[in-house]
Amino acid sequence: MSELPLVEPDLSLLREGRVLIDVRAPVEFAQGGLPGAVNLPLMDDEERHRVGIEYKRRGQQAAIVLGERLVSGEIKAARVAAWRQLLEAHPDAIVYCFRGGLRSQVAQQWLAETGITRPRIRGGWKAMRQALCARIDVAAEQPLLVVGGLTGCAKTALIQALDNGLDLEGCARHKGSAFGRHPLPAPSQIDFEHAMGRRLLDIEGPVAVEDESRHIGAANLPLTFWRAMERAPRLRVEMPLDWRLAQIHRDYIEDLWEVYRMQCGEWLGWALMRKQLASSLARLRKRLGGARLARLQRLQELAFREHERGNARAHEAWLAPLLTEYYDPMYRYQLEKHPEQRFLHVGDWESCLEAARQWSAEQAGCVRSRTSAATG
Repeated sequence: MSELPLVEPDLSLLREGRVLIDVRAPVEFAQGGLPGAVNLPLMDDEERHRVGIEYKRRGQQAAIVLGERLVSGEIKAARVAAWRQLLEAHPDAIVYCFRGGLRSQVAQQWLAETGITRPRIRGGWKAMRQALCARIDVAAEQPLLVVGGLTGCAKTALIQALDNGLDLEGCARHKGSAFGRHPLPAPSQIDFEHAMGRRLLDIEGPVAVEDESRHIGAANLPLTFWRAMERAPRLRVEMPLDWRLAQIHRDYIEDLWEVYRMQCGEWLGWALMRKQLASSLARLRKRLGGARLARLQRLQELAFREHERGNARAHEAWLAPLLTEYYDPMYRYQLEKHPEQRFLHVGDWESCLEAARQWSAEQAGCVRSRTSAATG
């Protein structure tokens, strides 16, 4: 195989938004790809499985021979055509496989035979993943601010309004609560971490995040980052009940319905939304108790009937007690459980946004001063 070009596993490839061609098998890609990657595999799952068995039984050369036999003729032509089609739209795309080895080299060689030369990433997916995870570890050592508050205080919107905000719930595709599941599939743990790392590439210095448990839906925060959050200073947003109720109505009803309607259509989307909200409420049986749960379930069912008649505000009849009887006591319990937590500021949404921006500017200034002193 002739000498084929390489690029280093530099995170600037992701920062620049370069399209990446992931030639690993679909099962590998489903476990976690790189941001901006498109999965156009050299081998499908079954072919990869058979080649892997051959490798274990008879070694690398025998596995290569089998792979060439399995991916040949029309199959090979179709896969090369798929790479070429993507490269027509994105001529600067880069190829990678698991370690930047044989599979990406084969893809390069086959493309070269058609007159197209594209580089592969040295070290492949593994090297880029290590770099992304290292970026998260670096962020854990930088100044970190945690924004807390009762449910419905629009903490996520506050984080999104900050230039240095890292939206952990957005990375996890989950709102971090019993009612937080997103209609679209949740990312794998690896993709969650990669989304965190990718966002952090655009943040220099201090980082602001929402107060979360270590588990956000199916995703787990990396331990170093989670421990940094536990130590970090905090802001606490406090808003009146009616304001918070309007906020969770948007989150739990309006936004959820819009996503389901767009993804699944009117009839199926409505059925799936009802099922999700009913299931989410039912999962609170242990905390709410049977009698309270039954009352909220009756109110929820009545609200859906009213919603079908055009009165979406009817959901407030069960959302209001959900706030006051479930979420608020749970948050206050957590506050009492951690009296050591220090709050730099407690106030309404706008004042907390301003306090977060002021803290960020001060911390960025401190970082620049330390850097200047170290290099002076």
